[in-house]
Amino acid sequence: MTRAAWLAALGAGGYLAYRAFRPRYDFRDRHVLVTGGTRGLGLVMARQLAAAGARLSVCSRDPAEVARAAADLTARGARVVAAACDVTDRDRVREFVAAARRGNGPVDVLVNNAGVIRVGPVEEMTEDDFEQSLRTHLWAALYTTLEVLPEMRARRAGRILNVSSFGGKVAVPHLLPYTAGKFALVGLSHGLRAELAKDGVVVTVVCPGLVRTGSHRNAEFKGRHDEEYAWFALGNATPGLSMSAEAAARKALAACARGDAEAVLGLPAKLAVAAQGVAPNLFAGLLALVNRWVLPDPGGIGTAAARGRDSRGALPEFVTAHTDRAAARNNEG
Repeated sequence: MTRAAWLAALGAGGYLAYRAFRPRYDFRDRHVLVTGGTRGLGLVMARQLAAAGARLSVCSRDPAEVARAAADLTARGARVVAAACDVTDRDRVREFVAAARRGNGPVDVLVNNAGVIRVGPVEEMTEDDFEQSLRTHLWAALYTTLEVLPEMRARRAGRILNVSSFGGKVAVPHLLPYTAGKFALVGLSHGLRAELAKDGVVVTVVCPGLVRTGSHRNAEFKGRHDEEYAWFALGNATPGLSMSAEAAARKALAACARGDAEAVLGLPAKLAVAAQGVAPNLFAGLLALVNRWVLPDPGGIGTAAARGRDSRGALPEFVTAHTDRAAARNNEG
């Protein structure tokens, strides 16, 4: 083996040893604020943080959903501040963070998890769809970050976990507004990490693949909404293509505890991101073929949007039975 190869192997071994043995962040007695923490992956992360002994502040827009999540987390022994908050409104974000601080003290860890998803061909998407995605995935994460950053900098300690998607690494057809917002969140995360390292603040972005949270019931579908729902729900329900919400939450929190820059979750997502990086032209061609020959054409309800629970169509219930049970478990309705 050449000297260069030995040095490369030594460097790789040293890096792996560092990752394996460096101290991990302990969430016990930490104040963790989770946006979108009242259902789906956010709620599952909040449950795991409660089990780890964290103090929790969670929010979403729906007061009834917030109340159910607060009862769930309190029953698990967590100290919880829960409130309805539209995180795309900076004034409401400021009010929520202030209330969280009063109830649980300074924010040690911020988890930006709030998200929206609309599925359909670009012909049926409007400017409002893109604006909503960017306001939720980019601006809301920036608003919460700006609220907690001064105290983190003052302590020279803090963690920020941004939940993006493999759709923030690969432009999936029929998810264009979602993809644009999630790509923006990945870019924001990496830029913040580089600039905040000097202040002792660690930023991690996680990009899960398909996760069985039950989100198919609350996602919104446009165009031929029943056909769009069918492919989306089927992907989420297919073993091997999707991972459980519990596994995704564990991996996301572990990446935050390790202080990773980025973590892509799930083998299919890792393969898609790798293919995009190694052969971008070929992969783009494959996605174009999928869009042309597999995904539904425009039509149906056009630019209107229908929730997944209203878009089942002819898809048999047994196909999504276990993801429907996940929806019930995870406050997805």
